[in-house]
Order: sequence, then C-alpha cells, then structure tokens
Amino acid sequence: MITSGVATDDNIQITRLEINAAVKCAVDAGVSLIQIREKNISARNLYELTLELVEIVSGSDARLLVNDRADIAAAAGADGVHLTSRSLTAEVVRASFGAGFVVGVSAHLAEDVVSAAAAGADFAVLGPIFATPNKPHPIGVGELSKIVHAAGSLPVLALGGIDASNFRSVVDAGAAGFAAIRSLNDPRSLSDIMKKVGMK
Repeated sequence: MITSGVATDDNIQITRLEINAAVKCAVDAGVSLIQIREKNISARNLYELTLELVEIVSGSDARLLVNDRADIAAAAGADGVHLTSRSLTAEVVRASFGAGFVVGVSAHLAEDVVSAAAAGADFAVLGPIFATPNKPHPIGVGELSKIVHAAGSLPVLALGGIDASNFRSVVDAGAAGFAAIRSLNDPRSLSDIMKKVGMK
C-alpha cells in the first residue's frame, strides 16, 4: 500500500487522520508493506506522521517505509525507505543506514532493476503496468515478465492501475507482489483484493 499523497501542511490535521485510518485498515487486512508517500508536507510533519504510523504497524508483520527520506524513516523508527530516481542511490543509503534497513527502489526499465540489484536494494517497484490517470502509457504485463526475469533474485513489485480485476496477472507474470495507491487506500477495494489474494 502506498499512501495517497494528499497531505499538505495546510490540511495535515485532517489528512493525517485519514492516512492513519487507511494504514490501520491495510494492516488489519494483512498488507505486508506500506509506503508513506506524502511529498507536500514539511520534514517535521512527515516525521510526526511517521511516528504515528510506526505505532499503528507495531506488532504486525507489515513493514513501513518512508518515500525518499531515509533520515526521517530512521529517526522515527520506520523499517526503511523507498527511493525514487531523484533520491540518493541505494548504495549510499545502504552504506549509511546498514543491512537491516529496508531499501526499495522505483524502476521503469530493466536497466533500473539491474542497477537496483547491484546497488544493494531489497526490492524494486516497477510501473506503470496498467494505465492510470496520471500515467497513460503502461509497459504491460509482457514487459513486466521480461524485466522480472532480468532482475534475477531481486524481488520486483508491480505498480500502476492494479486492482481486484487484474492483480493476478502481474503475479502470474512473476512479480513478487504488487503495490497500489487508489485501490489499496479504498476500504472496499482493499477488501475485495485481500479476499481474492486469500483464494486458492
């Protein structure tokens, strides 16, 4: 699950409650990885939000990552960081924060995934697999399968337009799992997906 990114410093008092509720719902449903992707709030507000979410995931099997800010993730007690193309490299973060710090990396091409593996990332998030309102040019399931093969032992999570109707296709293509913003932040959609995930 990736948080919705709607928080700003002006609306943080309201949106933090919405984010907390969405993350609690995801944890209760058994989601194993949660990424805080709130790019439009101050470092202080991000730190305070992360502290709250650390408490929510505490005692569960879910891992909590902060987008881009390894320093805030470590200071607040989160499990790790998710890096974008504009972030520090996985190699630098690994050297600075140690082997136990989870490092995810965004990827769009096979080269990105191979580089992430070489730099010591724990996994890569590849997308968009399907079209989304903001990313209308998906790479498709066929390309996902090729890139998963190129990744070797590095787990690849699929991202982009994934919901209850199509998540099985990315798993069948070899993805280690999938990430989503819209469908995993909506309680009804989350429930539909998790019910189907549990089906044989």
